[in-house]
Amino acid sequence: MRAATIRDGEVVVEEHADPEPGAGEVLVRVRAAGLNGADLLQKAGGYPAPPGSPADIPGLELAGEVVANGPGATRFAEGDRVMAIVGGGGQAELATVHERQLMPVPANLDWPEAGGVPEVFTTAYDALFTQAGLAAGDRLLVHGAAGGVGTAGVQLGAAAGAHVTATVRNAGSREAVRALGAHEVLDPEGFEEHGPFDVVLELVGAPNVPGDLKALDTGGRIVVIGVGAGFKAEVNLLALMGKRARISASTLRARPLEEKAATARAMERHVLPLLERGVLRVPVAETFALDDVAAAYDRFKAGGKVGKIVVTTG
Repeated sequence: MRAATIRDGEVVVEEHADPEPGAGEVLVRVRAAGLNGADLLQKAGGYPAPPGSPADIPGLELAGEVVANGPGATRFAEGDRVMAIVGGGGQAELATVHERQLMPVPANLDWPEAGGVPEVFTTAYDALFTQAGLAAGDRLLVHGAAGGVGTAGVQLGAAAGAHVTATVRNAGSREAVRALGAHEVLDPEGFEEHGPFDVVLELVGAPNVPGDLKALDTGGRIVVIGVGAGFKAEVNLLALMGKRARISASTLRARPLEEKAATARAMERHVLPLLERGVLRVPVAETFALDDVAAAYDRFKAGGKVGKIVVTTG
């Protein structure tokens, strides 16, 4: 098979041996794979793949068709359309995935859209609802709202009945984010003056954290799931205590199978029905063929997009 391959800090396309599904695993012919910030970190040598995932083939999410089942895998049949978060290896023509991590692709999604669902919607749902307990009537602040997780977070918050405020640095992207359900779209400068907020989805990183705390209401929750702008912040613990507030953070990639399976089942119960009904959508900023994967990485790094950059395999 052909796959995007990290070599000396660059991404190239190389031939690899076809993977074979092990016990409980499914072999998937990948049709589309979304890019994420973690892929750029891995390319730079800063975010190695977890044990059991390909060390040199990036890609944390994929969508495609079932080719074969390994021993004991019975949940999906050959030809089924599936999608999943993976530890790595998504940007390839073939990939193996444990059947418990796989989700069915809603019939109304095309391949690029499906390839952009698993990582961002699972991350946003887990952060907003499992960790922060977002509820109807809450005031939600989403930083970096034009990116993949940001667009998912805005939509999920609006669908849950929260009042959604989004920060977007690129003025040309703000109207598109508003169209996804944000009630207010702000320049990041001075965002803390627009609170109080019950939940802050922090996708930018350390520079925002002091302002997040200032903008937080009593009993508020900050969830950190992005640190592209920096990962060390000074926190006023007295302010945190005074507001009886909470800061949490997480990643999905290194979680054990049981936890990843739990996030997939939560997606099937709460998110896929909304995608099927068109309540949620997957903004795809641009698609690139596998042969042009290096250009896809350059486009992602350039910023100024709304939604996902997706690599397709034809």
